[in-house]
Amino acid sequence: MKLDSSVAAVVTGGASGLGEAVARALSAEGVKVALFDMNAERGEQVAAEIGGVFCQVNVTSDDDVVAGFEKARAAHGQERILVNCAGTGKSVKTASRDRNTGETKRFPMDLFNSIIQINLVGTFRCIANAAQGMLDLEPMEDGERGVIINTSSAAAEDGQIGQAAYAASKGGVVSLTLPVARDLMNDGIRVNTILPGIFDTPLMSRAPDNVKESLAQGVPFPKRFGAPQEFAQLAVCMVTNSYFNGEDVRLDGAIRMAPR
Repeated sequence: MKLDSSVAAVVTGGASGLGEAVARALSAEGVKVALFDMNAERGEQVAAEIGGVFCQVNVTSDDDVVAGFEKARAAHGQERILVNCAGTGKSVKTASRDRNTGETKRFPMDLFNSIIQINLVGTFRCIANAAQGMLDLEPMEDGERGVIINTSSAAAEDGQIGQAAYAASKGGVVSLTLPVARDLMNDGIRVNTILPGIFDTPLMSRAPDNVKESLAQGVPFPKRFGAPQEFAQLAVCMVTNSYFNGEDVRLDGAIRMAPR
């Protein structure tokens, strides 16, 4: 797909981290970008800086997502690109015993469900809404109507201790990639997923320096966190390379996550 000002994009989780990097990279190519995020202050700021539009959207809400796409399309027209970066995670063991009291506890089901709803169901909700809108687009020269890119995680394949919910949600994103690509193949809509490893995002920046250094040293090469711009580069490649379809690609410096 050729990127220019005739193309519109929606980026979920676009106010920070990987989503912000993708939004900025697409904007730099002339694409009109709409950001979906919960953080209105930061979202409005990023949108203003890239000449885009901000839509306050909770991806677990049908009404929010529909309203977000309506606002984005009113501003920029029907999107040809959707990049799903909205997500969350929390580490809790399936069952554990308190070392001091001996008391046992288990993973709270409301937390498990919340992670699944945001990372997996929220991703699919945005996919379905975007794909429905893309069906009405005129195909481009090669028959392409649109591109959808999702964000999974290296944890989808080697989740760590406490990541049952997170790994399950991200594994679900990997599993839906090919069937959704097949669902949409006759309409010229491509679907791919990126599985990032350890990236330098606002969430990771809150970790203690010694923890970050230890994590970085665990990456075979290069021994550092991934930069959000590197994630964005792969996302843009998936958009512009029209033979990229139905793929799940790790971007992780060759790391394979240890149990903890």
